[in-house]
Amino acid sequence: MGLLDELRRRVVVADGAMGTLLYLNGIDRCFEELNLTRPEQVRQIHQAYLTAGAEVIQTNTYAANDQKLKRYNLEYELEAINRAGARLARSAAEDTGAYVLGTIGGIRSTKPGEATIGEIKRSNERQIDALLDEGVDGLLLETFYDPEELRATLSVARKKTDLPIVAQVSTQDSGYLQDGSTLTEIFAVLEDLGADVVGLNCRLGPFHMTRYLKQVPLPKHAFLSAYPNAGLPEYNEGRLRYRSGADYFGRSALELRGEGVRLIGGCCGTTPEHVAAMAAAVKGAEPVTDKVVETLQSAEAALQSRIEVRDPVGSADDEEGPPPEVPFHKMTAAKGHSVIVELDPPRTLRTEGFFKGVQALKEAGIDALTMADNSLASPRIANESLASVIKEKYGVRPLVHVACRDRNMIGLQSHLMGLASSGINQMIAITGDPSKVGDVPGATSVYDYNSFDLIKLCKQFNEGRLPSGRSLGLRANFSVGAAFDPNVRHLDKGVQRLEKKIAAGADYFMTQPVYDERRIEELYHATKHLQQQIFIGVMPLVSAQNAAFLHNEVPGIRLTDEILARMQRHEHDKEAAMREGMAISRSLIDAILNYFSGVYIMTPFLRYEQSAELTRYVHEAAKRKERNIRLVQ
Repeated sequence: MGLLDELRRRVVVADGAMGTLLYLNGIDRCFEELNLTRPEQVRQIHQAYLTAGAEVIQTNTYAANDQKLKRYNLEYELEAINRAGARLARSAAEDTGAYVLGTIGGIRSTKPGEATIGEIKRSNERQIDALLDEGVDGLLLETFYDPEELRATLSVARKKTDLPIVAQVSTQDSGYLQDGSTLTEIFAVLEDLGADVVGLNCRLGPFHMTRYLKQVPLPKHAFLSAYPNAGLPEYNEGRLRYRSGADYFGRSALELRGEGVRLIGGCCGTTPEHVAAMAAAVKGAEPVTDKVVETLQSAEAALQSRIEVRDPVGSADDEEGPPPEVPFHKMTAAKGHSVIVELDPPRTLRTEGFFKGVQALKEAGIDALTMADNSLASPRIANESLASVIKEKYGVRPLVHVACRDRNMIGLQSHLMGLASSGINQMIAITGDPSKVGDVPGATSVYDYNSFDLIKLCKQFNEGRLPSGRSLGLRANFSVGAAFDPNVRHLDKGVQRLEKKIAAGADYFMTQPVYDERRIEELYHATKHLQQQIFIGVMPLVSAQNAAFLHNEVPGIRLTDEILARMQRHEHDKEAAMREGMAISRSLIDAILNYFSGVYIMTPFLRYEQSAELTRYVHEAAKRKERNIRLVQ
């Protein structure tokens, strides 16, 4: 009789966590390496679970893939580690009647961009082959947050074997997957792809796992599984600990069985004691063959509204309050020309000069005021706070930079929620300068996300959901800009990077300052196939020293020899140098307007008068161009 035959007639108990027990024994490195270096310790844990009543055990190969083994320089041991893991589990299970599942863990977690599907499939294929060659009784695909990754892995596995395959997803506290799909939807897809058992593992304790399974019907052909964590961990005296006791797990196993689960095991924090309690609780219990599925609404009521479901997000006409403002990129696309001006937030609490600049730039006719997010990794007044003031008090459209450097995934999501709630809908997603270049070089650069990930996150907000799949209740209305370096050595590669940002969802682009009129023309020809608007950067030079510094020390900025020489001629005359810098800027603006409709003016040293003057010049030059076009026609 095989595992699937057992599941047809009864509830089967699986083992618990491997890593938890190794961690409690003082091991805090690659657990899978122990298959080679401390095999007896791994075998003892298998035997402890079998003694506790586990009828299915899994190999110690959860993270034995290319991506995770590389962290320990062990990627070349992939096959050896997986083969050893399978042999250890099989030797422990010999003569017990227990089944051995070869474990393959998800590579992508909740952090995006960790590995391509191609890389994942190649790594998993090597892992699958090694496990199957050692005679496992089936495969366990577990802790997959990303549905795309699980679908790809399951497809590879199903082509390799007819043995039973268990496919388990992990959700956050919403009951939805990262792509917004429900458990019912993903389980149906996995069943169609050939999974024999579908279910949940990790992240959730028994309470929430049971609640979410109440919303899931029994599969048509597959069986349900559940491997909950021992609740949420606490951090105590430098170590993670789980508090859920064995008795609680025994009672929870009966509740899971009541929702149709046929394969019940444990994940993080569970021990042989938890497994023994589950085995005793479900012994002799008949499997559920019919169930009443609870609706999302009643499940939410049962949880006293703690869990926010993915409600259908209504149209703007259905929502109370004023209609949403026209997205920035759509507003500027409808105009003949547009001007964005950057005015950096102050580095002190004195804001009088900043707000005088806001007023002056408004009077000059800017389309938006953009503010950097602690540019060059130096602390400034938070740009979102100033954005609210300039929007409400001055009637100026704020465009805030959002950098990935200073906030982790939690902070960035919270930050975007705050912006959306404040009506700050225009932003530019940037990765951000590393902390070591700024005033606080000892600060940590987070970089949970990069600019591509942040663009995608903003677009998820526009769909009304978080990466966890949880509903935001309303759609955000972000117009998302991105940075484009026009001074790269190989322009074609720079454009390819720009195109990837468009694929991620970028609505428009802003460039570093350009000081070469020929490069402006080259940019036009390299990007004219794109629909997204590009605002070409202009930053007036104020002195010969300023020009030399920008050219030699600031990444992404290059000046031509001609412009360096023009500024050098006024090395000892500050007024003349500023006039020359403004003349250069006006000439660059003329060149920009020959090819592009957007100008992005960066204010040097808070000298907003110069930016206001150049803003007025943009409008005048655009009008001259329009008159000339009409005369020619």
